[in-house]
Amino acid sequence: MHIEDITDEVAAKLQVSSESQQQDGSTANGKNVTPAVAGPGLSPARAEGYNKTVDEVVAELKQSPFFMTDLEENDDTEALKALAYEGSPLDVATDFKNKGNECFKVKGWWNAKEFYTKGILVLAAEERKRAAAARGEKLDLPPTTTSNTEGEEEEIGEEEIQEQRKVLEASYVNRAACNLELKNYRSCWLDCAGALRLNPRNVKAFYRSARALLAVDRIAEADDACARGLALDEKNASLQAVARDIVKRNELVTAKARKEEERVARETRRDVLLKAALGARNIATRTTEKPPEMEDARIQLVPDPDDPRSAVSFPALLLYPADFETDFIKAFNETETLADHLGYCYMDTVSGGIIKVGKKVSLLKVLSTNKVEVVDEVVRLFVVPKAKAEGWLQKYKEDKAKRMGRG
Repeated sequence: MHIEDITDEVAAKLQVSSESQQQDGSTANGKNVTPAVAGPGLSPARAEGYNKTVDEVVAELKQSPFFMTDLEENDDTEALKALAYEGSPLDVATDFKNKGNECFKVKGWWNAKEFYTKGILVLAAEERKRAAAARGEKLDLPPTTTSNTEGEEEEIGEEEIQEQRKVLEASYVNRAACNLELKNYRSCWLDCAGALRLNPRNVKAFYRSARALLAVDRIAEADDACARGLALDEKNASLQAVARDIVKRNELVTAKARKEEERVARETRRDVLLKAALGARNIATRTTEKPPEMEDARIQLVPDPDDPRSAVSFPALLLYPADFETDFIKAFNETETLADHLGYCYMDTVSGGIIKVGKKVSLLKVLSTNKVEVVDEVVRLFVVPKAKAEGWLQKYKEDKAKRMGRG
């Protein structure tokens, strides 16, 4: 009896893009229709089945007592129960597997996966019952038996149990192939794990799990799965191919990680240089809990952020309180001064007062007085025309006094 019909060679030939998956019978509304299968002629019943969706086929199967999960209370219930054990779990699961294989061959990944799933559910239940029986427990599931003419239950033999496990193993590994095509990578390696629990020497399970793990950059695990498979079959072409892909991907990921490490190290070094430059200039800085969004505007050394001899540049917010306007300067170099047309300039002091800044005084000279601070990396300057300076200053002091009084 031939158990597994899908070879790695067949799977390799059936690789398709996501666009071709749209052509396998799937419609825009998500309904998957099993495509017609080319090849030898089929019996009328089997040919009819290939023109139906998986759900329609399963709905029909549920009309047979073995698959019924929603029996209605009616006069036919007892009669149906009498037929409940016609058809063994092995026969039923094998039929599902064969239908899945037919769908797989015509690239109907989703339909194939659904057929394999139905077969897996049947035989996995048998495995659970046997495991429970070995522990002296009993599960509320259909028994692993058939009925003789007297209605007595007959235990299946070891040979049929082994056949069940072979079909279950093949269904797991074939469903893994579907999940790999559908990019359900976690489901793929879980199916492979199910197959390997039944047969630790299943090379295809190692190959497909390696492919799935590699697809999500779990490189160490992919390499382990590949190595285990090659230990069983060192000349396996599919495993050798994935081994080469693992090496290439590891080189790319390692190079990317190295670049990221270099970037982080570079940024860390620049931060240290900047802090040293601010400290040497006696410039006070402070960060609040919610600093403003400034995109790439920040305090930095210019023109070379890696040269400690560079000047310090600050984002600056120019506030025009007399006109209720503002200006933002992305890079205000410490060596620059306010232009004459800006009039008088004022800054808040650390002690809570205000300091007047001359038009020709450099930014560095003001910041290094230790009387002001840079908050959230932004220098804040109040720019007031000469004619309005005295009135604005008086109002500022009055408002400050009121705020202090409320405090």
